[in-house]
Amino acid sequence: MKFPRTSGILLHPTSLPGSYGSGDLGAAAYHFVDWLQKAGQRLWQILPLGGIGPGNSPYMSSSAFAGNVLLIDLDDLRQQGWLTSDDLIPDAAFEDNRLNFAAVVPWRMNRLWRASQRFNADASECTPFIQFCTEHAHWLDDYALFMALAEHFDWQDWCDWPDGLAQRDPQAIANAAQCYQERIQFWKFCQWCFFTQWHRLRAYANAKQIQIVGDAPIFIAYQSAEVWARQDLFDLNPNGKPRVVAGVPPDYFSATGQRWGNPLYRWEQHTRDGFAWWIERIRHTLALVDIVRIDHFRGFAAYWEIPADAPNAIQGQWLPAPGLALFNAVQKALGDDLPIIAEDLGIITPDVEALRREFAFAGMRVLHFAFGGEAQDRSQNAFLPHNYEAETVVYTGTHDNDTTQGWWASATERERAYVRDYLPSSSDATIHWDLIRAACASVANTAIYPMQDVLGLGTACRMNFPGHSEGYWEWRFRWEQVQPDHADRLLQWIRLFGRDARVFPS
Repeated sequence: MKFPRTSGILLHPTSLPGSYGSGDLGAAAYHFVDWLQKAGQRLWQILPLGGIGPGNSPYMSSSAFAGNVLLIDLDDLRQQGWLTSDDLIPDAAFEDNRLNFAAVVPWRMNRLWRASQRFNADASECTPFIQFCTEHAHWLDDYALFMALAEHFDWQDWCDWPDGLAQRDPQAIANAAQCYQERIQFWKFCQWCFFTQWHRLRAYANAKQIQIVGDAPIFIAYQSAEVWARQDLFDLNPNGKPRVVAGVPPDYFSATGQRWGNPLYRWEQHTRDGFAWWIERIRHTLALVDIVRIDHFRGFAAYWEIPADAPNAIQGQWLPAPGLALFNAVQKALGDDLPIIAEDLGIITPDVEALRREFAFAGMRVLHFAFGGEAQDRSQNAFLPHNYEAETVVYTGTHDNDTTQGWWASATERERAYVRDYLPSSSDATIHWDLIRAACASVANTAIYPMQDVLGLGTACRMNFPGHSEGYWEWRFRWEQVQPDHADRLLQWIRLFGRDARVFPS
């Protein structure tokens, strides 16, 4: 798909300000949309909207379809009469600049439970809720039962559940659905709240000419409703445990590679099914967002298979994936002009590039990667702005990178010298603005900047560090950090460099 010449901000909703320990879909999200409009930005890029998994990562969700219930706006539930003001007295452990998951998760889940209990009195008469459950039954029923069972068995791997539940014996499933009816209803209520609030927020953004750029991880968590419900689609042993797992070999981010641990797909079964599961997943995602970034796109050309018992990602092998057949099937079902960004970072081989170009998906470029090469490589360095193509999405850095100020602090002197030659006005104090300006001025049709870079924040505020399983996904900002100059400067540059195209018809 050809994108108009625009720019935007990368910020996950959890990083927004708010009174209840974490950003959510409440007032701060609407205020952020207003700020984006004031700054002339047309895109709001987020991370995956699913629930968090190990290490609090949104890339290890318990469902490929469900939303993150921790994002539910609790003030909205109070206005509905399902919570009281006393329910919403913040916990003393909440922090303004950090999401303290240990405090926030139990507190928010307790409030959602209270709200669901009060809602239940009228649930049988709530037509919107009943319609939601009917419309989404194809994934919601399995998800709600999975979550109820996972709670009951204290989140042990589903393959260890007793009484035929791991094998999804029909009688065992029917008995469980009856036994855990109250918690099943709770999880359905939470999803209804999330989807209702999310669609309202997205409509507000769209009305202000702002598109939402979502994120779809290529792999899903083992401990998820979809792996449990569709075991035939994943490469599992007869006992239900993964035979092999996903990751990437040693690279820029890690000397031992990244062992993600997600189960790999049984691609032959997906092919026999006509890729129906994938078609539905992408259809569902595009019903939530305007553009979708597909994470680890190279895994659709070939994927790194790691033995399940390997301690890291060094031991593994590349195996081919049916990306061409998959996206042909998706195009046939959903249309040729798919609004997809292919995350084509890492070890990119000609087959990956050919697959991306076959479907005219926009690729990604990161300025942090542009200045480390030798001089003779500069005509080939894909991350340098003078080598970009128009159908490119350029970032100063992504959620996996350090902030620009942090990157600059750890850069080699040779890298710094190259940046100063390439961007002569660069300085230690303004390097974040220098890279934002370079991205904005580039030929790439889409430029996106992490909010940390707009605010000029350092390493302590990075969102994630690949290969590090604890202590990340926590960053939050405060409104007092956002100065009038931030929006004014961004607005000036998008006008100067022609990035003020409308994204929706008049």
